[in-house]
Amino acid sequence: MAWTKWIGGFLGWIWLGPIGGLIGFAVGAVIDAGISAVNVHRVNDSDEEDDSARTGRGGWQSTGGYPGYSRGYGQNSADAVRNSFMASLLVMATAVVKSDGKFLKSELELIKSFISQNFGEDSVAEGLQIVKKLYSQNIDVASVGGQIRQYMNYSQRMQLYHFLVQLAGIDGDVSQSEVNCLKQIAFCIGLSDSDRDSMMNINNPEDIASAYKILEIQVTSTDDEVVKAYRKMAMKYHPDKVSTLGADVQKAAEEKFKNIVAAYETIKKARNMN
Repeated sequence: MAWTKWIGGFLGWIWLGPIGGLIGFAVGAVIDAGISAVNVHRVNDSDEEDDSARTGRGGWQSTGGYPGYSRGYGQNSADAVRNSFMASLLVMATAVVKSDGKFLKSELELIKSFISQNFGEDSVAEGLQIVKKLYSQNIDVASVGGQIRQYMNYSQRMQLYHFLVQLAGIDGDVSQSEVNCLKQIAFCIGLSDSDRDSMMNINNPEDIASAYKILEIQVTSTDDEVVKAYRKMAMKYHPDKVSTLGADVQKAAEEKFKNIVAAYETIKKARNMN
């Protein structure tokens, strides 16, 4: 299965922490179900049955008790960094979805799109099974956030948070429980209050109040301060800062960057700035 590659890379980096425990449980449940299904069809074929026992469903190699786990993935491996980001995002996305007690179709479609774009269409079914297994577990946001804070740089954490904000608002209505969850996540992964508020308004750059929050300035700021704030934010959110996470994540960062530019234009228009 294609998804064992990114799971393996993730577990090879931070497999002993709370995220690894959650993902490991979910993957194990999916594999158990998959192997059981395979065994039903292979019960009369001993050669294939032996092959299934050796390699698991789809031919992945199991090392150290986890599918696809390989000690070839080092902490600084580009694959490990990217795959760790992806798996961590799925855990935190599940926490956001669980926060209001509803798993909406729009949320499911966004997660499906995320899995497809980053892992391939053939990974969607298994990826969604993992999310469903995670949904049944208690997700300790403080512990998971602490691990993310330890292993990811600030730009990567900001990009992860941007996706979570998109997920919460995908149905056009962010509930108070979702807001509370997002605030807790921001605190636990070590985002500043200003960056948190900027991200929580990033999808509404045409609104003047949101535009100021996006640029992390006040309505009373001078025009020079507006320009300086824009330049600072443009550097902070430049898509190149998350290039190690892959082309699809970098593309998402470009969309975020465009919203910063749009927020700047909104403020300039309101102030009649050149």
